[in-house]
Amino acid sequence: MSSTLLERPAPGTAAVSAGTAPRRRTRILALPEARWAAAAALLFLIALPLQLTGAPAWAWVPLYALAYATGGWEPAWAGLRALKEKTLDVDLLMIVAALGAAAVGQVTDGALLIVIFATSGALEAVATARTADSVRGLLDLAPSTATRMLDDGTEETVPTGRLSVGDLVLVRPGERIGADGRVLDGASEVDQATITGEPLPVAKQPGDEVFAGTLNGTGALRVKVERDASDSVIARIVKMVEEASGTKAPTQLFIEKVEQRYSIGMVLATLAVFALPLASGAAFTGSLLRAMTFMIVASPCAVVLATMPPLLSAIANAGRHGVLVKSAVVMERLSQVDAVALDKTGTLTEGTPRVTDIHPLPNSGLTENELLALAAAAEHPSEHPLARAIVDAARTRGLALATAEGFASAPGIGVTATVAGRTIAVGAPARPADRAEAATALAAEWEDGGRTAVLVEADGIPVGVLGIADRLRPDAAATVTALTAMTGTAPMLLTGDNPRAAALLAAEVGITDVRAGLLPQDKVTAVKEQEAAGRRILVIGDGVNDAPALAAAHTGIAMGRAGSDLALETADAVIVRDELATVPAVVALSRRARALVVQNLVIASVFITALVVWDLAATLPLPLGVLGHEGSTVIVGLNGLRLLRESAWTRARAEGHR
Repeated sequence: MSSTLLERPAPGTAAVSAGTAPRRRTRILALPEARWAAAAALLFLIALPLQLTGAPAWAWVPLYALAYATGGWEPAWAGLRALKEKTLDVDLLMIVAALGAAAVGQVTDGALLIVIFATSGALEAVATARTADSVRGLLDLAPSTATRMLDDGTEETVPTGRLSVGDLVLVRPGERIGADGRVLDGASEVDQATITGEPLPVAKQPGDEVFAGTLNGTGALRVKVERDASDSVIARIVKMVEEASGTKAPTQLFIEKVEQRYSIGMVLATLAVFALPLASGAAFTGSLLRAMTFMIVASPCAVVLATMPPLLSAIANAGRHGVLVKSAVVMERLSQVDAVALDKTGTLTEGTPRVTDIHPLPNSGLTENELLALAAAAEHPSEHPLARAIVDAARTRGLALATAEGFASAPGIGVTATVAGRTIAVGAPARPADRAEAATALAAEWEDGGRTAVLVEADGIPVGVLGIADRLRPDAAATVTALTAMTGTAPMLLTGDNPRAAALLAAEVGITDVRAGLLPQDKVTAVKEQEAAGRRILVIGDGVNDAPALAAAHTGIAMGRAGSDLALETADAVIVRDELATVPAVVALSRRARALVVQNLVIASVFITALVVWDLAATLPLPLGVLGHEGSTVIVGLNGLRLLRESAWTRARAEGHR
């Protein structure tokens, strides 16, 4: 892999980096679900202290009533529509239970249930809107217009949607490429991280393929269009994310898997408890009270709380330690993964080139710092990633940089500048052997090891070589080992980078299944192959090119700092501080949460069964029924909150790295 340093376009010529889609954000309160949930929560929070401080009922009862109405009408309406389709869900029963609680004086409990359900629906709506925002924003990576060259040599600016296969397009320095095609004339470097995930711009010459939405460097290119706009790689990425997000079966929480039977059984049982005694001559009021007591003690409140506190506590604990898990469903899904696929650049590696080696040539008379200072001074005006790496290395060492004069950049060759009266050239070591035999031999050795070699010349004489590489994250190897132990299978490496670089990195971290040179659709194919084999695969990535695979996977995790907007929104979880070691820890925590869910369901079932039997076999006083119901709710809630403790994360981290 040769290094080619070129000057990036001046600020303003490319408003958006190649790896980042323009940010679109739907305001939270623009969503009706969020407005209704906020209103219900606010009314509840106003009413509760009034009730607890002994204010008259007329001051807080209307507020609770409004909370019921604002937060409950949407799930109630959805439940009624489901009922029309001959489906009975827990949402409708929770509304009925809330109304039933209010009917027997438990107004606060019912209002709290309403607020919880409304908030849950609002969070789901926000997540859906944000994903849609990112998908739409991705389309903005492709420019709206392109310069089409006509047969008579003239140019015209046309919308990219009007480009046809066979059209000839001129791409000037700093512009985004308007269509997928092939270079006919010109030389430049193109930043195509959005498509392949490669950390460095790729040299393009006649015959090379280019993609819509990628960013051209300082050279001009003439490109022949080979795909319609609707069939471009960037458009297919959008389509794949939308399809995968829409077709991914929404995994129900553990309790939701039995909601139909539970819901129907509870309704029928409540009606029977009311109707049978009434038919036998019992008093209407007594029969209604018994039925309402039955509804209270048999309502799924404790069962729902048996599920949510462990998962929500695990989410909160993971969040404190830098892992944002987007929902309880995701936390449950994490406990089920039995295969892992990892991206390379920005995931296993830091995603930023850094100087790893500084080698002054014999007889150059330069020290490492002097060589680095010369190279950094010459590169300082450039915005190329390798140039930034060299300048950053000099700044890290605290070196003073002389002013560069006469700066010039040539695509595919490098830069030249006058520094302290000497002509300094920095670029690829493509020099005749008689001029730089030692340099070319060293460069070949470094590049065989996966590093990029940069030759530094002073007044036409080679004086040193710099080695630059995308560094492996310090916890990458340990994370791969831990995930292998947890799933029983070594992770796969899915990358758009070249096979040699991928193989070298995979060997370093202990991965044997390496799939390199992949486009986004190839990554999706690899994920679907695993799922077709019955595996529940966890995909970890960071770029736009990873988004379709993140959406198609059983669970997707994105790297937070370097991750593209689309990857962050598409993924089910985000590693906020890019600490790979937290992945096995959060998987272990999710497995612990699932175990507590099962434990809580047993506790809740025992309480519900005992109270129901008491109510049916004898006379269960309503206050005692409410006490037993609330008691079971408190017990399972507190049990689930155990995962909030710091020791829960410490234990999960230890389990994840055994």
